[in-house]
Amino acid sequence: MAERPARTSPTAYEAKVVHTERITPHMTRVVLGGEGLTGFATDGYTDHYVKLLFAPEGVSYPEPFDMDRIREEFPREQWPANRTYTVRSWNPTLLEMTIDFVVHGDEGLAGPWAAGARAGDLIHILGPGGGYAPDPAADWHLLVGDESALPAIAASLERMPAGAVVHAFIEVESADEEQKIVTPDGVEVQWLHRAGRPVGEALVTAVTELEFPSGAVCAFVHGEAAFVKELRRHLRLERQVPREQLSISGYWRLGKTDEAWREVKREWNEQVEREQERAA
Repeated sequence: MAERPARTSPTAYEAKVVHTERITPHMTRVVLGGEGLTGFATDGYTDHYVKLLFAPEGVSYPEPFDMDRIREEFPREQWPANRTYTVRSWNPTLLEMTIDFVVHGDEGLAGPWAAGARAGDLIHILGPGGGYAPDPAADWHLLVGDESALPAIAASLERMPAGAVVHAFIEVESADEEQKIVTPDGVEVQWLHRAGRPVGEALVTAVTELEFPSGAVCAFVHGEAAFVKELRRHLRLERQVPREQLSISGYWRLGKTDEAWREVKREWNEQVEREQERAA
């Protein structure tokens, strides 16, 4: 269950917007479906993700959509941009996939698309990737994340074994951004309100002050890279949590686009690991 690179399938699927729903002031849910999702399959993880493909303005591609052909025939600047999103849920019977988008007005690429999406709109996706699910053999579970990790945390809570001991911390801007999540009996999500503070500050405080239960933990910690780095150090060095019991990674980094972060993410993670190995 240790962090490891998860690769998406090279197959591109065509999906149609079935319907959308604004579930909080800054979170829009989009349900995608259609026969174009035939053959899409997940592997039982709760952090499955897909890459949504967006053509540059004014660029269209031949049908059927083929990424290999696009890369061969189109200049690099005309390749589709992609944005990575967690699959909140997948219904193989109905061929319907639910994805939740953080929306901040016209900021970004995928958020504005989701806010303006209408039934019947088409989008191509690659995927899925993924690599985490709650370990039923663990003594307890730690789930930590900001809005970007909320869908995976919610999916993980829904999959927790009966009687699981869980500490789940989710940071959002305010109480308006809280969601109703199905949790195991006796488990409550601890919502932390950022209220203008730096992203992840409240999460770092909550985890470092937590009295850890005894036994082996299965931990999922994802979100903005800076706070993830700090919690990685805390969990690995101060709490002595073995690497194989951690799924931990920066989904995004403040001040960087998705493309810019992907270009440096692997090197950044390796550097963090080296620094912590030297400090151990």
